[in-house]
Amino acid sequence: MRIAVVGAGGVGGYFGTRLAEAGNEVTFVARGRHLRAVREHGLLVRSPLGEFRAPAASFVPRIGDVDPVDVVLVAVKLWDTEEVAAQLRPLVDAGARVISLQNGAHKDSVLRRYLPPEAVWGGVCYISAVIEEPGVVSHRGQMQKLVFGTYGDQEDAGARNFLDACVKSGLQAEISADIARAIWEKFVFLVGLSATTTVVRQPIGVIRRDTRTRALLRDVMAEAVAVGRTAGVNLDSGFADDRLAFCDTLPESMTSSMHHDLDQGNRLELPWLSGGVVDLGRELGVDTPRNRTVADILAPYTFGRPAVNG
Repeated sequence: MRIAVVGAGGVGGYFGTRLAEAGNEVTFVARGRHLRAVREHGLLVRSPLGEFRAPAASFVPRIGDVDPVDVVLVAVKLWDTEEVAAQLRPLVDAGARVISLQNGAHKDSVLRRYLPPEAVWGGVCYISAVIEEPGVVSHRGQMQKLVFGTYGDQEDAGARNFLDACVKSGLQAEISADIARAIWEKFVFLVGLSATTTVVRQPIGVIRRDTRTRALLRDVMAEAVAVGRTAGVNLDSGFADDRLAFCDTLPESMTSSMHHDLDQGNRLELPWLSGGVVDLGRELGVDTPRNRTVADILAPYTFGRPAVNG
């Protein structure tokens, strides 16, 4: 298949490189020091599953440099969604379907403001991967899964083709018949993981062992479940407890990309995670005190490490 990956960081770099190594025609859109490194040496993915490489020639600096493709994977940070969505229309008009692998529950509504609804498939990914250094992506653990699907009753033969491409690339992948629910199931877990690991500044093993931080983890997720159910998403009322049990199966050292960004002094996706739960809860009349506290504590770091004057 012809695939474009917009954002060649941990998520886009990993999945795109695996698809490229299997013979798919993959073009990556990257920028900054990472782009300069991959255009010289290609992209190296280090993983417990092996080492994978994408050639230097497959990287471009702009979406406008991408030739027509079958599928576009969007893997930029959430604050870049509007800018990217506005540039994808030519590729969609040429037949592309768009799958966002971003965090958050608001991403596809942003894409649909710029693109025909039928061109936007829902998608989620399960992976822990970061840019280790410019030109190198580090995949942590064994988890590497894609879930995607069309919205409503619409069908698209391209979804089955993309699933086949993923499976042949060695990726865990599946098509969901209720992609909205799949997105919110990931969102509930991600809000809990990102909120607690970032506020406490420790991996999940520490969070789940302590009685009080374990309760915080469960409460943060329960608030997200309540908001999703009020919004009409088909989530089970006890889903927070289900995700808490899932957290008990994770490697002790697992953390979140938001925790990583805090450590690096980078901008945070906070407004779309705990902040997103708070905003949507306010719109729907659902109280979210735990997520509001998380958002308040981390507010000074939203745009990176705050400067200390004096």
